This record gives sequence, C-alpha cells and structure tokens, in this order.
Amino acid sequence: MPYLSLIVPVYNEEENIPLLFDAIHRTVNPLKLDWEIVFVDDGSQDGSLAVLKGLAKKDPRHVTVVVFRRNFGQTAAIAAGIDHARGEIIVLLDADMQNDPADIPMLLAKLDEGYDLVSGWRKTRKDNALTRNLPSHVANWLISTVTGVHLHDYGCTLKAYRREVLGGFRLYGEMHRFIPVYAHAFGAKIAEVVVQHHPRKFGKAKYGLERTLKVLLDLFTVKFLLSYAAKPIYLFGGTGIGLMFVSALTLLVIAIRRIFFDISVLGSPFFQISVLFFVLGFQSILLGLIAELLVRTYHESQQKPTYTVREFIGKRK
Repeated sequence: MPYLSLIVPVYNEEENIPLLFDAIHRTVNPLKLDWEIVFVDDGSQDGSLAVLKGLAKKDPRHVTVVVFRRNFGQTAAIAAGIDHARGEIIVLLDADMQNDPADIPMLLAKLDEGYDLVSGWRKTRKDNALTRNLPSHVANWLISTVTGVHLHDYGCTLKAYRREVLGGFRLYGEMHRFIPVYAHAFGAKIAEVVVQHHPRKFGKAKYGLERTLKVLLDLFTVKFLLSYAAKPIYLFGGTGIGLMFVSALTLLVIAIRRIFFDISVLGSPFFQISVLFFVLGFQSILLGLIAELLVRTYHESQQKPTYTVREFIGKRK
C-alpha cells in the first residue's frame, strides 16, 4: 500500500499533464517512499484522457486514472480522488502547473511536526490582480472571519492531509475549498506554509469573477452546517423571535405616530414593501439551507456518490 497519494483533478490540461508528471517524479522519487498519483479526468474535451492513458501504461506502478462520464466539477473530482486513493497521506494539487510539486516535501515535513492538515499559501500569486487575486483576498478574509479558521489562501489546491481527517464528512457542490473548515470541526490541527505559484503557460483558467458569488453562497451553507445542523431551532427559532420583536417594535412606533401625531398608518407603502422584501429574502436563504440538508440526506441515506465513473484504469483500492 502506498504511503503517499497525490490527487490531481484534470479538466482540459493535455499540455500540462506530461510536465506535471515529470515534475512529480523528480520531486517524489528521492523521498524513498511508496507513492501513487490518482488522476481524475473530469470530462475533459481535449486530449487529456489520451495523455492520462499513456501515463497509466507507461507507469502502471504509480498512476491510476479515474474517468468521469461528464464534467462534474472540481469538488466531485477531489472526492473521487480521495475515495480511490490508498495512501495514509493525501496531497491535492492542480494539473495546470501553477502549483509546484517541488513544494510537496515541505508539506510532508510540516505534517511530521504533528499537524493533520497543511495548507499552501500562494503569497506571491501569478494571476490577474483584478479578476483573480482581489476576489480571492476578499473571499479568504470573509471565510476566515465567519468560520474562525484563519488561512490566507483557501483557494490554493496544494494541501496535504492525513487520511483520518478526511473521513468525517463528504464533499458536495463546490465545497472543496472549505475542507480545512470541515477538518477543523472534527479536531484537525492545521498549519499553513508559503508555496510557490507560477503563471499558467498552457490552457486557460477555469474560474472567473462568478466564483466569488459561489463562495459567498457556499459560506452560508458551511456556517449553517457547522453551527446549526445539529440544532437548527437555534437559527430558525432565533430568527422567528427576532422578526417578531422587530414587528412588535414597528407596530409600537406606528401606534405612537398615530396617537400623538395623527399620522396615518397606511399613508405610505414603503414600509410594507421594505418589510415584504426583507421577509422574502430571508425566507429564500432559509429554504436554500433546508434544501442543502435534503441533498445530504438523499445522498448519505442511500450512499449515493456525487459522481459516476466511466472507466477505471490501473490499480484499484
């Protein structure tokens, strides 16, 4: 059984895969430990799958390829990689060669200091400052503030985990960036190290500004699941009491205006409109959170995966 499993989600990265494979070999072979690479082809539409099959044939000892039937997204690819990895230590990295495999020994050394999860920090990031870096800084600050798990770079895929900290939860939607938050909730000891980041040479980025909105919406879900999943009455009941208090206070103000200043209660529609919008918006958020719980109940009660595999190449767990 391998000691180290490297998980690499792949989507349209045919030119980068051979470079990544060679870089991994140069870095990991000198460590003198048993290792494997689990490539997960997430419905690539270029020649990535052909390249991966070639690598599996060239190096069957180390390479496993999981092939999705279609594009399910990065979170599903990471979940599949974790499911099919066999190592005690799991390292995630992107296939675009912006993460540097040369940083893997540093992550492993930090784990040896007694940590359960080591997260990479792209301190000098080689991406577009406006469309990638600025939204990332905002998202990292927001996630750290809301969850209490303070990391500089949640979006950096390059992370190392002890397998046991990944066993207490499953990944849905686009929740891979919140793995440190889930792991922390299960008692994981987390460290962060500065890693290298290179500009993309081949292919194009898969994410844009719309990712920030997804992070914000996912953050609602994560906060709810971690803080209120076991006691939802605290949220729903507290919200109801708060709304009732505001409603009573508003009625008191309206009554005072009517009694002492002879101002008509129905003289202006703006108060009713603002209250209606507020209630509808809040109900939408709550319904979304309930739907998240229903999705998890559906999958976990029937043990349904969030992905389907077209074929399996190489060693199987």
